[in-house]
Amino acid sequence: QVQLVESGGGLVQSGGSLRLSCTASGVFLDYLVIAWFRQAPGKEREGVSCIGSTDGETFYTDSVKGRFTISRDNSKSTVYLQMNSLKPEDTAVYYCATVKSMGKDYCLGYGPAPRNWGQGTKVTVYS
Repeated sequence: QVQLVESGGGLVQSGGSLRLSCTASGVFLDYLVIAWFRQAPGKEREGVSCIGSTDGETFYTDSVKGRFTISRDNSKSTVYLQMNSLKPEDTAVYYCATVKSMGKDYCLGYGPAPRNWGQGTKVTVYS
């Protein structure tokens, strides 16, 4: 059974950086497309980024392009989300999940429902 565990959240000042990790167990990460989502207080969950299983293809939602970088280390069964130039509007609980395929709809969670959700890691950005 696939299990994903997020870590790396915290409290950071606006303009700062954090690196989130999503570590998989129960499966070879090589075969999975991993997506990061976030949910801010009082708002709907939104897709942030995802990374392909083989060629490292990446997708970013517009609001994080140029600031966030997703990467994977299959040897460590971990996907990372490097977040730079953080803004207060990035404050949210960040989750990773598996999605069926790359592509905007899948990465934003509009395709088949993402699966194997982690428990989330909280990111708070203060100004």
